[in-house]
Amino acid sequence: MALRPNAGKPGTPVILGIPFDANSSWLRGAAGAPPIIRVALTSDSSNSWTETGIDLSPEGTYCDAGDLKFTFDEPFVAIEKRVGELLDKDLRPVCLGGDHSITLPIMRAFGAHIAGLTILHFDAHPDLYDELEGNRMSHACPFARVMEEGAAKRLIQIGIRTMTGHQREQAKKFGVEVIEMRHLPALDRMKVDGPLYISFDMDALDPAFAPGISHREPGGMSVREALAHIHAITGKIAGADIVEFNPARDNTQITATVAAKLLKEILGKMIGG
Repeated sequence: MALRPNAGKPGTPVILGIPFDANSSWLRGAAGAPPIIRVALTSDSSNSWTETGIDLSPEGTYCDAGDLKFTFDEPFVAIEKRVGELLDKDLRPVCLGGDHSITLPIMRAFGAHIAGLTILHFDAHPDLYDELEGNRMSHACPFARVMEEGAAKRLIQIGIRTMTGHQREQAKKFGVEVIEMRHLPALDRMKVDGPLYISFDMDALDPAFAPGISHREPGGMSVREALAHIHAITGKIAGADIVEFNPARDNTQITATVAAKLLKEILGKMIGG
């Protein structure tokens, strides 16, 4: 599978790398993930067909906008601007992080373009802190900011298993629908009307399946459980992100392969419905 240039018809999924991890609260390294996911996606170890029967190899099936280059702009401003440019072209961005803080500027762009958006958020952590260690832009806070700003209508979180009392209060405050790991499967909850956005934190998976993450939280989803929930989605996917893959912790490249598999199946769902 060859990479696609930055071109595409309206409605085409477009990959955008966002190599940013300055808001990680513990380990850095996620900024190095985008090119590694691309290599795994195009590896000859697999083929271009998704499990849902979509061949990603034909020209124009998806396109690639490369990696965002940070210059003198404030990073969040640059992210929001670039995602907004892709949305202006009626493309559907699939962003490769990077830490989870990048979802905030992405959602700011989406909120300005798409009304009534539902977020399906796969994660071990709810990322609803009002602030962490004095940083309101931490990767532990993006969904508090998203809901405060009204960038999405509805937030459904899947696989959560680290909720603090504060974050439970935040979830109640913002009307977040939390599906804790102990209550999975929840395939029926993936049936969402209207436009939706997938935010997939790699630590939603059990570290046995994805060790290349900064915050390993045992007791998570298997790859098969995650794919079953993605495949059960019924609404139109307007965009997605895959975040918190830390290549520095991925000694055997297992996590890179898993991230590419998730990307492949998300692209398949976007194209095939």
